[in-house]
Amino acid sequence: EGSMGPSEEKTVDIYRDTWVRFLGYANEVGEAFRALVPVSFVWGSYAVATAYVTADAVDKGKKAAVAHGDNPGKTTRVAVAVVDTFVWQALASVIIPGFTINRVCAASLYLLGKSTKWPLPVRKWTTTAIGLSTIPFIITPIDRSVDFLLDSSLRKVYNDGKKHE
Repeated sequence: EGSMGPSEEKTVDIYRDTWVRFLGYANEVGEAFRALVPVSFVWGSYAVATAYVTADAVDKGKKAAVAHGDNPGKTTRVAVAVVDTFVWQALASVIIPGFTINRVCAASLYLLGKSTKWPLPVRKWTTTAIGLSTIPFIITPIDRSVDFLLDSSLRKVYNDGKKHE
């Protein structure tokens, strides 16, 4: 944001600006399919999302190391970049949306069971469709909420004044 120089503004961040970002949503897709697939598939989707979160955190740490060269406080800056990215991504890409889709699907399956006479396979596929269609609507509110949460807590501790983007 404010700390970027003119030449850096157009740099593409593969973890934020490309299809790679969707790997962070793998677990939401896994949760949406929970009613239809073995639970190992769901856990595998969490492994993909966690690998994405970890890779992004390492990438931001490397970028912080390069940006701060041999300046004093470099280690702290790198640690802050890694921790901030990891915590933000873990909450915004894995934990909160995974829980949200899990509950939306559980509630959908339950309500379809109570309110329809549809056969179980139809209810399960409908639940999956509901879960998948919910994903685009939860991303922005969750991202904004995690920004607010971290700005109000963890970021006050290291007070580097920069927002996560």
